[in-house]
Amino acid sequence: MLFLSPVSRRRLTALGLGVLALAAFPAVALEDRGPAAGTAVPDIGTPLDQTGKPRTLASLAGKNGTVFLFFRSADWCPYCQRQLMDLNAGLPEIEKRGFKLAAISYDSPEILAKFTDKREIKFPLLSDPKSEVIDRYGLRDPQYAGKPKYDGVPRPIIFILDAKGVIKAKLYEESYKDRPPVAEVLAKLDAAAK
Repeated sequence: MLFLSPVSRRRLTALGLGVLALAAFPAVALEDRGPAAGTAVPDIGTPLDQTGKPRTLASLAGKNGTVFLFFRSADWCPYCQRQLMDLNAGLPEIEKRGFKLAAISYDSPEILAKFTDKREIKFPLLSDPKSEVIDRYGLRDPQYAGKPKYDGVPRPIIFILDAKGVIKAKLYEESYKDRPPVAEVLAKLDAAAK
């Protein structure tokens, strides 16, 4: 027989009630990021890609649409670097589905070009050094406000856009350290095609 002091019994009761409360209420959903699914995305203007070429959203689209990624930095963010390389490896499968892939960050074209050359990236990386597009999409990460090196960093997200620029799906995680893998992107592309 187990003897519990009155304090231990109260703690155990409180713990049991807490577990019941968690079971009774669904988990809190992630905060929705950026423009809503089913809406047309804001215009991006003509940001420069890693080669210095101005790009429009229309110039980035495939026959069926665009996989459009916002990422923190190709310079200093290892999670972004890994995600960009993962998506690059899946690029043939993305293009086989009639989509093109493009990504945007606040990095300069020079930083993007250096990363592209080092990692043999085969899709456009767009430069938004003043975070104008990032702000238009409502993705500026507020935790970096006023921190010179990081101010303007976007929250990472992938938009699946149809050929008209309407959001069919959004993929993101709660933590910037976690990123949807290319397999999940391909599954969303397949679902959007149905």
